[in-house]
Amino acid sequence: MKILIAPDSFKGSLSAVAVADAIEQGLRKVVLTADIKKIPMADGGEGTVEAIITAVGGNIRCQNVIGPLGEEVKAFFGVLDDGTTAVIEMAATSGLPLVPEDKRNPMNTTTYGTGQLIKAAIDKGCNHIIIGIGGSATNDGGVGMAQALGVKFYDAEGRIIDGFGGKILEHIARIDMSDIDKRVKDMDITVACDVTNPLCGPNGAAAVYGPQKGATPEMVEELDHGLANLAMVIKKDLGIDIKDMPGAGAAGGLGAGLVAFLGASLKPGMDIMIDVTHMDELVSRCDLVITGEGRTDEQTVFGKVPVGVAGVAKRHGKPVVCLSGSLGDGAEKVYEHGVDALFSIIDKPMTLADAMSHTSELLERSAISILRLFLAARSINS
Repeated sequence: MKILIAPDSFKGSLSAVAVADAIEQGLRKVVLTADIKKIPMADGGEGTVEAIITAVGGNIRCQNVIGPLGEEVKAFFGVLDDGTTAVIEMAATSGLPLVPEDKRNPMNTTTYGTGQLIKAAIDKGCNHIIIGIGGSATNDGGVGMAQALGVKFYDAEGRIIDGFGGKILEHIARIDMSDIDKRVKDMDITVACDVTNPLCGPNGAAAVYGPQKGATPEMVEELDHGLANLAMVIKKDLGIDIKDMPGAGAAGGLGAGLVAFLGASLKPGMDIMIDVTHMDELVSRCDLVITGEGRTDEQTVFGKVPVGVAGVAKRHGKPVVCLSGSLGDGAEKVYEHGVDALFSIIDKPMTLADAMSHTSELLERSAISILRLFLAARSINS
């Protein structure tokens, strides 16, 4: 019997890797010799590197870089077994968890360390980079990232801008790409981007995501003007129009910066995971697919992991079970997107704290029940 386990993380409780491990433990208590393949999934935020390395092989490299507040932090990136593909989480160097709540201010935070990780990956001989940009603390349009790779920014007086953060955006008058790392032009950079927000305006990076990064209404207005100015200068000096590009507003405009400065392509995180893990091939050979996430509700159908996995399974006519921490309003909508059965791991009344502290055990017990039910159904239909 062949089973594919492809869950998202249960945020605040278990990583996608730990979720897959717990499900496997339950399945093996029913069929010890089952051929089980695990593909932990991620959406481009925290856990992306671990998920991809676990699924396809590789190793994690540590690197000291400049963090979002300009202080040195210990970050990491992954290099796949092919030796030429790197996986980066911008959250590892420029993420919100790296900034204490009382210091959160996107006027000051920078993506400089993300650029340093890109350079480190190039130094290791990688020519393809997959970069997840979820969980950012920044709103600098990717300017910090570009600075780390040699791009220079000048103000209207012709003075080079050495500062960091969203506060410098409105002062940028000219972009000089002449000193960018020459190896960048030979790089293939794919960005895991699951939002479609434009760079500026009421649905842009500053207005939608700025407040959760510490921006006041006044800051939001200034940041939005700054991003609009950056877009204008990019169009003037680089000939690239990124202002209204879907996904340009991701990670405080880092999506726009990666496209404009590095020639990156934006792609849904699920599509990247499906490609890099060769999921189609694995699904075609299995008997059952089990996916899941921390909470399944009406938002799941908008590109979340269970629906993405189910889409692949349905192409091959394979049954899909979604096992989640909790089921919210509209969870049943996943049935219209390829999921065949939907279960919560909660098997008795309990508090959220109890559920989160026993997630592994609950996943294991639920997996046992799911496989027993699947085998019973298959016996009846045989």
